[in-house]
Amino acid sequence: MEATMSDLIMAIDQGTTSSRAILFNLNGDVQFSAQEEFRQIFPKNGWVEHDPEDIWNTTLSVCKEVLSQVDVSRVRGIGITNQRETTIVWDKETGEPVCNAIVWQDRRTSDFCQRQKKDGIEAIVTRKTGLLMDPYFSGSKLRWILKHVSGAREKAEKGQLLFGTVDSFLLWRLTNGTVHATDATNASRTLMFNISTQQWDPELLQLFGVPESMLPEVRDSADNFGTTDAQWFDAEIPIAGIAGDQHAALFGQACFEPGMVKSTYGTGCFMMVNTGDSPLKSTNKLLTTVGYRLNGKTTYALEGSIFMAGATMQWLRDGIGLLKHASESSSMAEEIGQQQSVYLVPAFTGLGAPYWNPDARGAIVGMTRDTGPSAIVTAGLQSVGYQTRDLIEAMKRDGVPALKGIRVDGGMVVNDWAMQFMSDIVNHQVDRPAVTETTAMGVAFLAGLQLGLYESIADIQHIWQLEKTFEPSMSTMTAEKLYIGWQRAVRGVEVVSGHDSNR
Repeated sequence: MEATMSDLIMAIDQGTTSSRAILFNLNGDVQFSAQEEFRQIFPKNGWVEHDPEDIWNTTLSVCKEVLSQVDVSRVRGIGITNQRETTIVWDKETGEPVCNAIVWQDRRTSDFCQRQKKDGIEAIVTRKTGLLMDPYFSGSKLRWILKHVSGAREKAEKGQLLFGTVDSFLLWRLTNGTVHATDATNASRTLMFNISTQQWDPELLQLFGVPESMLPEVRDSADNFGTTDAQWFDAEIPIAGIAGDQHAALFGQACFEPGMVKSTYGTGCFMMVNTGDSPLKSTNKLLTTVGYRLNGKTTYALEGSIFMAGATMQWLRDGIGLLKHASESSSMAEEIGQQQSVYLVPAFTGLGAPYWNPDARGAIVGMTRDTGPSAIVTAGLQSVGYQTRDLIEAMKRDGVPALKGIRVDGGMVVNDWAMQFMSDIVNHQVDRPAVTETTAMGVAFLAGLQLGLYESIADIQHIWQLEKTFEPSMSTMTAEKLYIGWQRAVRGVEVVSGHDSNR
């Protein structure tokens, strides 16, 4: 397929709180975009659900909105990126979901996961999937649906139900039920996919009680996923790329060499490092995962998750009113400076990697009589840098090849002060790209690669553009002193929670 300057690729970016559609030209520039939020459903404490019809309807709506801006014949293909791990089960004949989607944040299967850990099952699961036995992932959610939704188990065993993460559900709907597939990145987040064999694993399916007939076919991240049914957009548009959101961001940041890191700062933070063509087993509670898969060849990654990044600043603004706008945080931090002794440990929903302590709770440590709002806000910004260092240190201990700088994206990265502090505390170069829509752009690149609009990943590497670089300027001694203070603050939080990791 010969590329022209007028060609466009549509990225569907289906997230946790909203659905978006973005039209990119082949240089990676945003041409048109639309976004629509949808309901968050909280039936019980710790339960989080979405109505799959809300996901579908908002996705359809934003796609139609951006396509109305152009001649649809210019749109050469579609890529889908999605909130990962969220679990949907639907009827194979009618397409009707059997219940609400269980969202990645949902914790209803905690007891089951704890029992498996006590029984020593987690080691088997981790060896095969690279993941932890945690409610975060899809396997235990799917087990819950089959156990608790009336008639689901019987219908599933008769081959009448289908399972999918959000990408699979959207693909099935867009192709009018003709394609039931996913890509290797999304499959790798289910707890049922063996990342070494690149196959659904019979032993894991037995553990979760899942009939194999429910599962989507696993394809490459750039692949032929069928075409949209003409009823949706008055055109049959090829769907040529799928990847989970963080994997798409890794690809969109052109992190194609081992040691290249992307770190996305939104509500939380998700950091991924490319580890090459073999999975690197973590001994520091990081997740081994599929980075992307092209032409049958898997590139692996290590991932660490921070629960609170932008959400910390949101709490400082909305929760306790220390600032009116997030943009004020830079001037407050300039006033206080980097070398302060106040630490905010934002463990409001527990601590993520490398601690994985769900019982930890937030704390502010090191306050004196003259501590004011600016110091606490500064500590909030610094907590993002400290947690990023936690992940970097864990990656180094796991034997990651020499890190080649950090490419950042997400809402928080517009804050120059926070990015400079991050560079200083991790002692690595931090690169901010010109286009920060890297998740959607990554899956557009995947689709373009499959359609022949790009010849190779080298083409994509040339498209990625740097906007600003932050270089370490703090002395190593000062950085170490500050980081030791952070470690003490975290240890105090862990001791109070009854989970002293002796880190």
